[in-house]
Amino acid sequence: MVVTLVFMCFASGVFILGCSMHHNHDRNYRKDAATPSGKVLVIDLADNPEYQHLLGGEPPTCGMRSGRVYLQPGETCGRHSTEQHEEMLVFLSGKGTALIGEQETPFEVGQGKVSYIPPHTIHNVKNTGAEPLIYIYCVTPVE
Repeated sequence: MVVTLVFMCFASGVFILGCSMHHNHDRNYRKDAATPSGKVLVIDLADNPEYQHLLGGEPPTCGMRSGRVYLQPGETCGRHSTEQHEEMLVFLSGKGTALIGEQETPFEVGQGKVSYIPPHTIHNVKNTGAEPLIYIYCVTPVE
C-alpha cells in the first residue's frame, strides 16, 4: 500500500510538474523572457563517461540547475536530499533503482523513464544494469 501511494505521488508530481512547465513555457515564450540574460540556451550533451554540468542557476537561468550523470554498473550518485528544491530525473539509457526516502523505497528507473522527487526528500540512484546508466537531473528552488 505504501509503495502504491508513493508511486501515485510520483506520477501526480510528474503530471503536475509537466503541466506547470507547459503553461510557463507558453506564457514566457518571448526572447526577452526566456532567461534572465534574455538568451535561449542550447547545450550539446557530451559523449563521454563523465559528469557534465549543464545549467548552474543565475544568471543564465531563473534558478534551475542541471547536469548529466553517467553511472557505471554498480555505481550510485550518492545519498542526498533535495532540500528546498524539487528535482526531475530524465533517464536516457541503462537501468537502475531510485532509492527514495529514509526507508530507501526502491523504484525501477532507466531508459525512457522520468522521475519526480519532491522537496525535502532523501534519495539515491544506483545502476543495477550491465550498461552505463545515464540521466539528466533538473533541480529548481521551491518558492
